[in-house]
Amino acid sequence: MEKIKFMSEDTAEEVDFFVLEQTKISGTSYILVTDSEDEDAECLILKDISKTDDVESTYVIVEDDTELSVVSKVFEELLEDIDIER
Repeated sequence: MEKIKFMSEDTAEEVDFFVLEQTKISGTSYILVTDSEDEDAECLILKDISKTDDVESTYVIVEDDTELSVVSKVFEELLEDIDIER
């Protein structure tokens, strides 16, 4: 599992996440991440809001219920053995 570091805007601290899967829907990139490799770990779906000429990627947590539902269903299909609770 790939481990990546994020810089929190709120605390200006680095946070490590493990990437479970990534996908692109209607031209927008999403990643499914977790803070632990444990089986019952908490997951987040992050949306890439970077512009094409940005040097670094910028991700935000998907909070819109409709968008979250659509994207989580795609991740559930990609990862057949994972059930995402909303």
